[in-house]
Amino acid sequence: MAALQALAGPAVVLDGSLRVRGSTGGVRDLLGFDVVEGVSLPSLLCGSGPKRPVAEAMAAGTPVQAVLPWPGPDAQGRALRVRSMPIGKSKKDGWVVLLEVVPDEDASDAVLFHGMWTRDAKMKRLFKVVERAAADDVPVLVRGETGSGKELVAQALHALSPRAAGPFRAINCAALPANLLESELFGHARGAFTGAHKDTPGHFQLASGGTLFLDEIAEMPLDLQAKLLRVLEAGAVIPVGGRAPVPVDVRIVSATHRALRQEVESGRFRADLMYRLRVIPLFLPPLRERRGDVPLLVEKVVEELNRGRRRRVDSVSPAAMLAMERYAWPGNVRELRNVLAYAYVIGEGTTLELTDLPPEIADADRPAQEVTPEPWTAASVHDPEAARIARALERARGNREQAARLLGMSRVTLWRRMRELGVASARA
Repeated sequence: MAALQALAGPAVVLDGSLRVRGSTGGVRDLLGFDVVEGVSLPSLLCGSGPKRPVAEAMAAGTPVQAVLPWPGPDAQGRALRVRSMPIGKSKKDGWVVLLEVVPDEDASDAVLFHGMWTRDAKMKRLFKVVERAAADDVPVLVRGETGSGKELVAQALHALSPRAAGPFRAINCAALPANLLESELFGHARGAFTGAHKDTPGHFQLASGGTLFLDEIAEMPLDLQAKLLRVLEAGAVIPVGGRAPVPVDVRIVSATHRALRQEVESGRFRADLMYRLRVIPLFLPPLRERRGDVPLLVEKVVEELNRGRRRRVDSVSPAAMLAMERYAWPGNVRELRNVLAYAYVIGEGTTLELTDLPPEIADADRPAQEVTPEPWTAASVHDPEAARIARALERARGNREQAARLLGMSRVTLWRRMRELGVASARA
């Protein structure tokens, strides 16, 4: 039981009749009372009420995850999350049941908000702010790490706004060189440059009457920031190579993973443009700050992957789930999706095992001397993000595009983080 406690935390082992055969030491600390051997755990947790989801699912041989009212007299509004996993291939072999306290009542119910699932109280508060901000036709700045869902927030702002019937356009300011980005934003006139055979509208014109999402706005060059400021002040664009201003009616939603105030102080971003864009700031918490969402997101992504795939996953092993809950997720929800897609390809059978996960997750708790040395160097060997990038590069054999997919980020973001962290590969 000591090994089970170290691996999975508070857990109870049941026989095929769903009666307790053992429990880890953390169970008594969690519940506040002893779970006696031989007692029916579903009866203890669910009582004799008409709805007994854990008992009914386990009796049918189906793994289950449920949030239940706190058992015992000292509930104080708390809830208990229960996850059951079969020990063997048959329900007669028994079960391992993991127990976890739900921090507060607000976090007990899962909600879906415009493509974003959460149980986290901070995320739910953000959703309420998004609903209120959508009604006012003012610029919004979304701050969040790569893969955390900034574009989903922008799409929610558009869908809930009076402009919902208009177009939604998105452009990544870090993905294009300055001259091409200017043309993409403002359009160009015929003859403006070689190959410009006709007048071409830019994203501002194409988004007129709707919403324009400017992702990674902090990466925009300073000279182009000045032109963007003029567009916001005048409500009109002048296409590259053109002379006459073209009126546009666009709501701006921008996003960045950087603190714009620090960018202003460092001279990399214009203060006047920051004040134009940062009328309503929204902060999107990273996945590592809402670890309680990991099991929920795993469940939802697994449901998606089960549709039309050669492999069907009915359960996730306790060890695999624990590893994913402990992982820092630098690529956030996008990385989690990529990890599960990887696990589907690598593993076999109906249970997603720890060995199906990428090494940076499956081996996260192994001592450093047990990990194969990396052929890539970082500015600091103690930097966890640099180490994760180096491991992804090794798995991808130096292919940055493939490594970026494994990390759940774009190739441009990977290249930028490699440069900032001092990670260099032997192959391009």
